[in-house]
Amino acid sequence: MAVKIRLARHGAKKHPYYRVVVADARAPRDGRIIAEVGRYNPCVEPALINMDLEKIDVWLNNGAQPTETVDRLLKAAREQA
Repeated sequence: MAVKIRLARHGAKKHPYYRVVVADARAPRDGRIIAEVGRYNPCVEPALINMDLEKIDVWLNNGAQPTETVDRLLKAAREQA
C-alpha cells in the first residue's frame, strides 16, 4: 500500500483551510485518512502552518511520501521551529 502525506481541503467556498493527512495514495483527496498530522491555513496573514513534526518524521521513516506542496510546507514549518 502506497502511503502519501498530503493536504485535505476543508472550509467554505473561497475560504479554504487544509488538514495535513496521511492517506492511501488511491483514496480520494477528502476521503478516508489514516492520521491527521497538521493543519495549514493560507487565508490568514501570515499563513498558519501547524504540524506535528515528530509524527511526520515517524511516517516518513516508515516510507510515506509527501506531496510537493506538503514537502514545501514541511520545510517552512521546520524553519519556524
